[in-house]
Amino acid sequence: MITSELIARINELARKKRSVGLSEEELAEQQKLRRIYLDGIRDQVKGMLDNIEVVDAPEKPQPKVTRINEVSFSLRRKLH
Repeated sequence: MITSELIARINELARKKRSVGLSEEELAEQQKLRRIYLDGIRDQVKGMLDNIEVVDAPEKPQPKVTRINEVSFSLRRKLH
């Protein structure tokens, strides 16, 4: 689970790595925290994808009118 404490610790280790470097223990902790974070993101995405409902397209889709002349022709037939 992703918490604000987890993110804060990941950021703290990242800043320390850029400035003075990390010890072996801190590198291992950083990798562990990153793995927890990525697993949490993957679980969130999987949960969102599991809730998606696929809706079939209508059997007979409406044709798209692309030219002005076709629009005016169809309007003339309806008006007269």
